[in-house]
Amino acid sequence: MTYKISELANLGWNAFFLSQLDTTDLNSFIPVKVIEVHRNNLRVVGISLDRTIPPFRSGDGEESSVATVGDWLLLDAKTLKPNRLLLRNSLFKRRASGTGRKLQLIAANVDTLFIVSSCNQDFNIPRLERYLVIASEANVTPIIILTKSDLSEDPENFAHAARKLQPGLLVETVNSHDPNTLEPLTPWCAKGQTVALLGSSGVGKSTLVNSLMKSSKIATQAIREDDDKGRHTTTSRKLYFTPQGGLLLDTPGMRELQLTDVATGLDEVFSDIRELAEQCRFKNCEHNTEPDCAVLSAVDKGELDANRLKRWRKLLAEEAYNSESLAERHERERAFGKMVKNAKKQKQRKDF
Repeated sequence: MTYKISELANLGWNAFFLSQLDTTDLNSFIPVKVIEVHRNNLRVVGISLDRTIPPFRSGDGEESSVATVGDWLLLDAKTLKPNRLLLRNSLFKRRASGTGRKLQLIAANVDTLFIVSSCNQDFNIPRLERYLVIASEANVTPIIILTKSDLSEDPENFAHAARKLQPGLLVETVNSHDPNTLEPLTPWCAKGQTVALLGSSGVGKSTLVNSLMKSSKIATQAIREDDDKGRHTTTSRKLYFTPQGGLLLDTPGMRELQLTDVATGLDEVFSDIRELAEQCRFKNCEHNTEPDCAVLSAVDKGELDANRLKRWRKLLAEEAYNSESLAERHERERAFGKMVKNAKKQKQRKDF
């Protein structure tokens, strides 16, 4: 090739991606990064290259084989057509709403996740826990960013509640219109680093991105005064370049974040419950009415919040349901239907 592969480092290229190429690849293909995802196309950039291509899917047939923002693709050096999707070092995904329950990819190859909430009615502990779970599953550093601190009488109360969610969790309280409050965030946006922002509509993600970029390129909207809720501003996923040389990903606001394939993330975020469960008398303890249950004992002693236990149970059930394959689900439903049918037959026989 006419360029040095190291020149891609500004886009987040590193040894992990380079290790997936051989000498033939370097001579035949051009690595590009997906920086925008729209309904009918992708925008990719590389060395002296910036173009739009059709959506790309690798040939393995998996739901996660669709190229998403942050992905690395190899383009044919002659035709500039996409040839291969490189393996990812991180991936954020969710089950899309609706009956189809298809897998929706949010972002790939992210280094840091800014979990954005605000110091008002939008602050929601269960939602924050969901974001922490997907960050842990992807092995990405999470930082909770609490915006609109200038509109709260005591923003530290929100920060204190957030820090209790996980030991060592980084929490920053900011006013996106005051550059001084954003200084702790700039090291995470350094050259070659990719930061994604997740949060519901109206928490100030786009305003935060504009402030970190020292720009006003992204449209913003005011929150509704009646309930502090926001309107959808960002409608597509796009990477923006920061003054420090990093990449920022703003995403559409998501109030529904269905978890799937995040068992490890759940164990890490709720490690306090997992450690207690290991002390239960029975290995298959469900922490309901079993004797010598260390989890229930901790709740009784006030050492574990009962609401946190309920949230953990809910997320476990949701993750198991969403991670179950369609074939497995149909088989389970057929077995249940057969059991109900047999029970009705037996009842009818007894009635006669």
